[in-house]
Amino acid sequence: MLTIHHLNNSRSQRILWFLEELKAESNGTFDYQIKHYQRDAKTMLAPDSLKQIHPLGKSPVITDGDLTIAETGAIVEYLVDTYADKHWRPQRGTQARNDYNYWLHASEGTYMPYMVMKLVFSKITQPPVPFIVRPVTKAVNAQVSKEFLDPNIERGLQHLEQTLDGQDWLLGNELTAADIMMSFPVEGAAVRFGLEKSYPNIHAYMQRFQNRETYKTALEKGGPYQLGL
Repeated sequence: MLTIHHLNNSRSQRILWFLEELKAESNGTFDYQIKHYQRDAKTMLAPDSLKQIHPLGKSPVITDGDLTIAETGAIVEYLVDTYADKHWRPQRGTQARNDYNYWLHASEGTYMPYMVMKLVFSKITQPPVPFIVRPVTKAVNAQVSKEFLDPNIERGLQHLEQTLDGQDWLLGNELTAADIMMSFPVEGAAVRFGLEKSYPNIHAYMQRFQNRETYKTALEKGGPYQLGL
């Protein structure tokens, strides 16, 4: 049976959601099991036990028979190839497939790097950074955010907002695996920047996927999910 090695408050939550989608549409022919891992309460890092599954010791990771697959995008592509119905990915040779590929990879290639950098730079303004140097680190954070991070994050969110104008999902009116991938940066953006006023289309999009029964079931199975992005 396929096993997801699930770390709390991590990207593996969207894999859980996808697995619930696959389970719901399979009429009982697809199932999986979860092995839970908890972050260290002080460092917020994954436990060393995950290194027994994959050398990098990160989540998500799935095992399926003799296969071990890490990286969210690689896992999603494996699940689509192996277990998903055709509607989760458009046909090759179509513009929809090109758009799908873009959004599938934009999640981690475009959106998440800036948000992770935003988080990292915000940390240099807080303890344990010595109080005496915090004015300097705050100035560095403010300048990097103003000149680099915030403009790129805003540009990405505006692009996503325009894409979702007049449609429910990234490729139109049908949920695809690209939406699964983009759910994590969308939720991260909601935590860090808010969406409802400035990006109503993205906010409505997030509400749509969070209101799906499969998403809610995945939350129940996954446990605490509080993004600090």
